Amino acid sequence: MNKPVSTFSLQPSHHLDVHSPDFQALLNQIAEGESERERERILPFDAIDLIRRARLGALRIPVDGGGGGSSIRELFEIVVRLGEADANVAHILRNHFSVVERLVRRPRDDQSRQWQKAVADGAIIGLATTELETPKVGDIKPNTTLTPDGNDYLLNGTKYYSTGTLYSDYVLVRAADPSGATGATIIPVKREGIELIDDWDGLGQRLTATGTTHFRNVRVKRAEIVFDAPDVGYGVPYSNTFAQLFLTAINAGIARAILRDAAALVRSRKRTFYYAPNEHPTDDPLLQQTVGQIASGAFAAEAVVLAAADALDIATDAFDAGGPDAVDAAHKAALLSAKAKIIADEFAIRSGSLLFDVGGASAAKKLTNFDRHWRNARTLSSHNPTTFKARSIGQYEISGTPLPAKGFF
Repeated sequence: MNKPVSTFSLQPSHHLDVHSPDFQALLNQIAEGESERERERILPFDAIDLIRRARLGALRIPVDGGGGGSSIRELFEIVVRLGEADANVAHILRNHFSVVERLVRRPRDDQSRQWQKAVADGAIIGLATTELETPKVGDIKPNTTLTPDGNDYLLNGTKYYSTGTLYSDYVLVRAADPSGATGATIIPVKREGIELIDDWDGLGQRLTATGTTHFRNVRVKRAEIVFDAPDVGYGVPYSNTFAQLFLTAINAGIARAILRDAAALVRSRKRTFYYAPNEHPTDDPLLQQTVGQIASGAFAAEAVVLAAADALDIATDAFDAGGPDAVDAAHKAALLSAKAKIIADEFAIRSGSLLFDVGGASAAKKLTNFDRHWRNARTLSSHNPTTFKARSIGQYEISGTPLPAKGFF
């Protein structure tokens, strides 16, 4: 990828137009070389630097805090477009926006205001929460420890699946103190005692640096720790709905990328099958039908994501206002997010296969790298599988049983 040259920079506004020429130029530059990066495993540091310089990570920071003041729906419109440009880059930012949503968007003290300013200035925040020793994914009781040491704490432990942290300026870490109280700290990734290892070897999302992070006697100030409370961060019911919908939005973006590549592939074809109904591929009704199916799936995937984002906006506003209906609104957002995942994942995965029906065997060459769309969509879908979502939705529709308030619902 060429050196970053984009001049786009987020301006305090409630309406970042995803179709504006300046923003489209930024997306085009992120998309440049995307397939080659994925095929050759070239880590997208330059693309993340473009995002850092554009201050795109400050979309959800309020205008008076130096951010874009965007709604959740507006943010997810951007995420879909980022997923279309580069699914790895979009995924790298998932944890950043999740941390901003929980602990940075609404500052409570001087420390959180410092975090907000850092994000408003372009900083990216990674995440280190998962421990393989826990029997359940999403368990919030970590083995990583915060041990008092004078006026500070020493952080020790190992985290896995630290998506995006390799590219970040800060990292949020979940840990517990000697009393068992759990909380999170946000610290610079270059602080002494932190080791980042890029050891993710999945079939898809190969460049997200979803690797291992070691913390060895990392000094943490008391002010940098936010201990769990019922109305803060991880204590909020359905607090992971945002993170789940983010992945679904990336799959909606992948569906758009498949449509782009499918249409271009048909237009570029010079040969067709002996028994094809038309000698010109662009006039072949079967190829037209297949591209039409892909286009419809991409539309549906994006539509359900944005509908769920609207519900998440309502829930977030209710929590911000301290309204009595906040939990009910959050449950509705989680329900719509789960339904959206089932639809968007199915269309993205299916479209990734249909792409080969418009190209034939030559489309399977390694050079084309078209298989990355299916691999990436399938990998994203494997996060909190649709089977669990469908079962919980069915249980709710039949018996009125609420969805789980914790975990990725």
